[in-house]
Formats: sequence, structure tokens, C-alpha cells
Amino acid sequence: MSNERAALTLFNGRAGDHNDRAMVGAPQISAELSRRIGAAAETVGFPQSPLNADWRVELDAALPELARMADRYEQIFASKRVPITALSRCAVAIATLPVVARHHPDAVVVWFDAHADLNTPESTLSGYLGGLALSGAAGMWETGLGGDLALDNIVLGGVRDPDAFEQKLIDEGVVRLARVGPDLLTELQAAVGDRPVYFHLDCDVLEPGVVPTDYSVPGGLSLDDLHEVALLLAHNTVVGVEIGEYEATFASGEPGSPTALIDALMPLIDTAFSIQPFAAY
Repeated sequence: MSNERAALTLFNGRAGDHNDRAMVGAPQISAELSRRIGAAAETVGFPQSPLNADWRVELDAALPELARMADRYEQIFASKRVPITALSRCAVAIATLPVVARHHPDAVVVWFDAHADLNTPESTLSGYLGGLALSGAAGMWETGLGGDLALDNIVLGGVRDPDAFEQKLIDEGVVRLARVGPDLLTELQAAVGDRPVYFHLDCDVLEPGVVPTDYSVPGGLSLDDLHEVALLLAHNTVVGVEIGEYEATFASGEPGSPTALIDALMPLIDTAFSIQPFAAY
């Protein structure tokens, strides 16, 4: 099934990688999405050896391709299409989210991730670029790619490993959090309301072992939980979806499969493209 509103993108370049497994995994996500929505992906970037370096070194190395990614998003929104994106790493959100915010200033970024990624260069304990992704998009530090995302348009979901600086932002209500547990959907609905949604998924929001990803943080979502989140948010206008941090294999070397993951997300993707809602796949 083809869809003229589909704007499928694969970012497959270097973006603060610890290893090269997401550069193999992201094309698998992209291929599965392409099969579902009947659109070929445009690829930005190409695999390179991971640097495994400090955020500044990583950002300088990634900036040319991140700038291309921002340009890709500008083109998508200018043509009145909806981006569905396979990212290698969450750090690519430094490029995507400011463009989303400029074109959809009323949209809420729903950030499902085990980590808040709201550290700054001054607060980070690890120096990891991905841990600065959401704060950079929100203008808390200068990325070179814009910081247009308003902090009150951020809703965290599934975060359970925040650093002290990030926890303070949550505690003070600077950003809202829907926690894993029986009240997840209620808290998410209260935080999002009827606003348009741009959905970001870091696969480590899931319980370790569900899909291969870089970090394993216990207490995560099941795929059924993720599907319920997608069903809930599909009642809103969906202005885009991005999926990051899916690795091709588990640390053991066992291969993963993106099929069930994309199954869980299809209500959001259906809604974004005005395909038959909640279709069975």
C-alpha cells in the first residue's frame, strides 16, 4: 500500500555511537516500516566506525550529517508530509526536534526512553552525546542546530534512570513524566491532553531482552504496554514518529527482529498517514 503522505527517512550515520550495532539495526527498522507503509526511505548518512568519544568530539563529527537531517525534515514539513524516521541513535533528535517545533509549535514531543536525555554539557556525568539530545533540542545548550523546542512541550514516558540534574527538572515540573506502572496511560493522557503529538521511541524504554539495544534498564515496558500507549496517542493528531537505539543483535550475538516492535507502534503510524486506524498486521 503506497501513501503519498509518507516521508520515510533512515538516518544511518555516526551520532555518538558506542558500537556499530545500531547502524545495522536502523536499516532493519526502516525496511520493516517501508514494507508496512509502502514508501521507500530516503537515507541520510552512512555507517562509520564509532568514535566512543566525549560529546564535543562526537557532535563535531556528526554535525554535517545532522545538518542534512534537519534539511530533510524542513523539506518534509514544507511538502505537508509526516516524517516517520528510523534513527541509529537518540542524538539525532538534536537535528529533528527543533524543526518539528518550528513547524508545529503547539505539538508535544512525547519522549519514551529509560533516560531523560536532559543533561547539559555542564551537568553530564558520562559525557555521552545522547544524554544531551533532548536538552539540546530545547535550547538548554548550543548545538548549532537550533533549540526551538519549548520545555513545556516535552512529556517524558517510561524514564526510570534520570541523573540528579534531570530529576530536579522533573520534580520542579519543568517537564512532565508518565511513569511505568498501572497509572502510565492516565498520567500520559493528563500530560498530553488533546495536543498534536510527535513520538520519540528509544528502544531501551522496553524491558531488557524485548529487543536488542545498547542499555538495559530494568522495570521497562512490555510490547503490550507500548501498544496501549500507541493506541492512546493515536486519538491525537500525530505529526511524526521517530524510532532509535534498535540494535541488530543482542550483546550475546543473537539476532533481533523489528516485527513485533513495529506491530506495537502501528496505531500511531496509521494515524499519521490517515491509513485505516488500528489495522491488524
